[in-house]
Amino acid sequence: MRGRPLVSPAARAARAVLLYPRGSVLRAVVFDVDFTLARPGPDLGPAGYRALGFRHGLSLDPERYAEARAAAFAEVKRHPELDHDDEIWVLFTERIIEGMGGVGDTYAAAVEMERRWTQSERFELYDDALPTLAALAAHGIKIGLLSNSARDLGEFVAHHGLAADALLTSASHGKTKPHRTIFHAILELLAVAPGEALMVGDTLDEDVEGARAVGMSAVLLDREGRYPWLSDRLESLHGLPALLALG
Repeated sequence: MRGRPLVSPAARAARAVLLYPRGSVLRAVVFDVDFTLARPGPDLGPAGYRALGFRHGLSLDPERYAEARAAAFAEVKRHPELDHDDEIWVLFTERIIEGMGGVGDTYAAAVEMERRWTQSERFELYDDALPTLAALAAHGIKIGLLSNSARDLGEFVAHHGLAADALLTSASHGKTKPHRTIFHAILELLAVAPGEALMVGDTLDEDVEGARAVGMSAVLLDREGRYPWLSDRLESLHGLPALLALG
């Protein structure tokens, strides 16, 4: 998920039973990428915005970043047909820049910031990512990566030393999560049925509900405790092998 929106009232009403059903044959686990396996580095945060603004003649206040991001999420909506649309994210980023005090060629700065989100070196793996993928692979479980982005996941995997059996982005597929077709597409690449696969991601609507709508199981990864009212969630990927009863 790009940008980590604040939790909405609708999300609070989402169903809380997210655990993978015991007794099913698990053949594949599909992971979201951003804020699940990797986090954006400092170039994509408040300090990065300030430096970027300087390059474009904009004075941006990093103290206003959080408020500007929240306002951008409230204003900019995803494509009504869930089409992948890079311009939506450019608009979203431009609203953040404006909210941080940017006056001038904010569009050019937003385009440059969005380009950074496609660059693998701008991201850092969480320390639980590689051990978890290795534990799953050791049990013969296939790994898929599914991301709402225009990033080259092949290059991303190579850069960060990840191992995966299937990679898919919304840019290459044309639709974004939670559209049903993007989940069906990653399952086809993995050659598994929906009931044989588990989705792991940090959003309820895009990752968890999107996967469950096509018959997959799903686990919510709640690293920052944004969903404390949910009893069934993971706070770290370290808990995934135990959740799946992998010895």
